[in-house]
Amino acid sequence: MAGHQAATPTTGRPHGARHTADRFTAVYGAAPTGIWAAPGRVNLIGEHTDYNDGFVMPLALPHTTLAAAAPRTDGVLRLHSGGADGGIVELRIDALRPTAQGGWAAYPAGIVWAMREAGLPVGGADLHYDSTVPTGAGLSSSAALEVATALALNDLYALGLQPQRLARIAQRAENAFVGVPCGIMDQTAAACCTEGHALFLDTRDLTHRQVPFDLAGEGLRLLVVDTRVKHELGDGAYAERRAGCERGARALGVRALRDVSFAHLPEALAALDDDPGVRALVRHIVTENQRVEEVIACLDAGRTRAIGPLLTAGHASLRDDFKISCPELDLAVDTALAAGALGARMTGGGFGGSAIVLVEEPAATGIGTAVTAAFAAAGHPSPRIFEAVPSAGAHRLQ
Repeated sequence: MAGHQAATPTTGRPHGARHTADRFTAVYGAAPTGIWAAPGRVNLIGEHTDYNDGFVMPLALPHTTLAAAAPRTDGVLRLHSGGADGGIVELRIDALRPTAQGGWAAYPAGIVWAMREAGLPVGGADLHYDSTVPTGAGLSSSAALEVATALALNDLYALGLQPQRLARIAQRAENAFVGVPCGIMDQTAAACCTEGHALFLDTRDLTHRQVPFDLAGEGLRLLVVDTRVKHELGDGAYAERRAGCERGARALGVRALRDVSFAHLPEALAALDDDPGVRALVRHIVTENQRVEEVIACLDAGRTRAIGPLLTAGHASLRDDFKISCPELDLAVDTALAAGALGARMTGGGFGGSAIVLVEEPAATGIGTAVTAAFAAAGHPSPRIFEAVPSAGAHRLQ
C-alpha cells in the first residue's frame, strides 16, 4: 500500500542512461556494468484493497529511478544517490540487519539483505541512483528504488529471477528490513507493468493481467495532481484502518474482506450495525473491489470514458467511508469535475499526496489551470500537475 514516506530524493530533472553512467564513473572512478530503470506508479482504482486480499489496478509512470551498478568481490555495498545529501553510504553485506540502516539507503540495502536471506548468491556492489519519481506524492518512489536495485543485482549475479519474484523480494525488504508494512501492489507495478496497459492484480494469489489502456488513442489524458502536502496523521490512520478491516473480517467470519461479495454487502453491513466505524470500512473495501471489476469491464469493452464516474465514486468512498482524504485532495477533485473532467479521485494512502483526473485531451490545459487557481485562492501550495502515460515496468537500459 502506498502512503509511507518515499525513499530517494529526486531533483525533478530528467535523467538518461548516459547521465547516470557518467555520474557513476565520477563517483566510483570506473564505468558501471549496466544501467537499470524502474518506474513510479499511480493506482487507477483499487485503494486500500491490497491488504484485504483484494483487487488493484496500477499503471507505471514514465518517471523512473535509474540504477547504475557494478559488482564487487569484497563483500562491500556502496550506495550513492544524485538526489540525497551525504555522499557514499558504505556497508558490509554480512553485517546488514533489519532497521539498523536508516534513511534512503535502507531500501537498497534491504534488497541485498532479502536476497541473501532467501539463499541467493548475491555479493557486494557499487550503485548510483538518479530519479525523476516525485517523492512524498504517493507515487511509490520507494518501490521504484527497490525494484531497480533488485533488477540490477539479478543481472549482475545472473540470478535468473522473474519480475514477480523480484517484486516479492522488494516487498520483503520493505516489510522486514525497513519496517514498513506495505502490500505487494507497488513493487508488482514497478516490476511487471507494460507500456500502454494498466495492471490488474489479484493480491491474494498474485495473478495479474495486462489490461489495454490506450488513452492517447481515444483522445483522453490522465492527469496527476500532486498536492505537495502530506498530513502527519496519515501513518497512524493507516494502521487504524488496517486493524479495523481485520476486525470486520473476523466479525463476518471471513479470511479477508475480499471474501465479502458485493451481492451480499447489505447482509454484511447489517451484521455490523453495532460498529459503525468498521461498517464504513467494510463498505468501502467491498464496493472498491466491485469498482475495480467494473473498470476492467469498461476497458475490455473499449469504453474508457465510462470509467470516469467509477473513479469519482471511488473518491467519495475514500472520503466518506474510509475518511482518508483531506481538503487539498477534495479541492483538486471537486475543481476538476466542475471544470469538465470525466472523473477524478485521490490515489495512494491518503491525507495528502496526489489525485488523478481523467479528461478529454482538449480540456486538459484548462482543467489544470482551474485546479492551480483554486489552490492559490485557498492558500494551498501550488500543485504539480503532469500526465500519467501508461509506461513500461522495470527494464535494463544498457
